Amino acid sequence: MRLALLEDDADQARILATWLREAGHEVYEFSRGRDLMRQAMRESYDLFLLDWIVPDVSGDKVLEWLRRERHCATPVIFVTSRESEEDIAAALGAGADDYVCKPVRRLEIQSRITAVLRRTGHHPQEGGQLDVPPFRFDIPTRQAAISGEPVELTEKEFELAVFLFRNLGRLVSRGHLLEVIWGKTSDIATRTIDTHISRVRSKLMLRPEKGFRLVPIYNFGYRLERVSATANEAVKTVSE
Repeated sequence: MRLALLEDDADQARILATWLREAGHEVYEFSRGRDLMRQAMRESYDLFLLDWIVPDVSGDKVLEWLRRERHCATPVIFVTSRESEEDIAAALGAGADDYVCKPVRRLEIQSRITAVLRRTGHHPQEGGQLDVPPFRFDIPTRQAAISGEPVELTEKEFELAVFLFRNLGRLVSRGHLLEVIWGKTSDIATRTIDTHISRVRSKLMLRPEKGFRLVPIYNFGYRLERVSATANEAVKTVSE
């Protein structure tokens, strides 16, 4: 998982980042709220870990910005020394998904992250099948099908399709796609991502009249959306 950590205490940030990286996460560290906000305008994450009291823009203001201005539904966990009942209620009421009081314990924070990601639908299920009718992706055999009919996808196209369907409705950045599909140290050009996106869109027929659309977001990335029956009717009417 790709995690953004807002923590201005260098020692605390180092400890948390080490624990989370050892658990298999990619961690991006920020000591100032404004730096995280600036990056969140260009990159997507699977989860935000926010301290409350940090320089310039506090964690609660970052949360408000994510929810109200960015319309970002990415899970948020507060990790902070503020432990009053009023503070916890305020954070959860403002859209936080969980609240952890310092001092942080290793197994607890890892378990809470897993629980929040699972509860919000961001935690990928290993193995088995991913079913988003009419699409089915068999993970062990890396086979894709539409309404039971096999679809030929390359290895990277399959991985990209599975990632997009697991993140249905979410805006994901090109950097996020690059990291997940090609690896963090890859030198793949962004046009390679766009080419693979185009092939996946074509092979899986991700068009409004088929109930889905893969939307490019200028200067950011892509979002796979489910199109409602009403929208489909509008498409048909326009075409007629």
